[in-house]
Amino acid sequence: MDLVVVQPLKGRHCGECHRGPLEMHVLESGVPVCLDCADLGHLVYLPRGSAALTRRAREGSSLFAVVVRLNRRHSRYERQGLLVEEAALARAESACLADAEARARRRARDAERRAAEDVRFTAALTAEILRLFPRCPPERAAGIAAHASVRGSGRVGRTAAGRSLDEGAVTAAVRASVRHLDTEYDALLAAGVDRHQARARLAADIDAVLESWRPSSGEPPPTADGRAERQNWAGRKRR
Repeated sequence: MDLVVVQPLKGRHCGECHRGPLEMHVLESGVPVCLDCADLGHLVYLPRGSAALTRRAREGSSLFAVVVRLNRRHSRYERQGLLVEEAALARAESACLADAEARARRRARDAERRAAEDVRFTAALTAEILRLFPRCPPERAAGIAAHASVRGSGRVGRTAAGRSLDEGAVTAAVRASVRHLDTEYDALLAAGVDRHQARARLAADIDAVLESWRPSSGEPPPTADGRAERQNWAGRKRR
């Protein structure tokens, strides 16, 4: 059974040395006894908060005590932390710090990996836009791809279909760009027009821009570089 130390709600005095008011005490036969008299004065207090630090300090301390305080509202004692040996706490803190450094390095590596993956995907999405809409200006295609593929944005490029370079998803990203940049759609929204009505009103204008970017009869096939980008991304996705 764990040793229990109480944080009193009001000042108590030690039943042996009569010091007080006490911040913590042990109850012996219902009488509060200070930590020094209870031979626990050499322990240090570790508040609750870090499960890993608490676990390591408890496991590394040959003597420890659970610190509790009465919750009057719920009429029960609730754990506040531990009293542990100072050396055990120091070792636990060092171990947790090493873990934190390792996690930080892992997060940095993951961030680099995601950034490289995003660059590859944006290039593949750009190539696919130009495959479907070869008359779209290359810088515009790159801008559409960069906008649609922002990580965490929830945009078309981040959906499962978009990540798979699904033709419908890619076309939806291009259509969204045309809607916002090449029509008065945003102005209509600002004027209070319902978005469904605004889209219906501008559908023909958007379709005209998309059609002007599509390949004409006899259009040469996409460049080898574009095909390579798309195939490279598709191969990575399969792996």
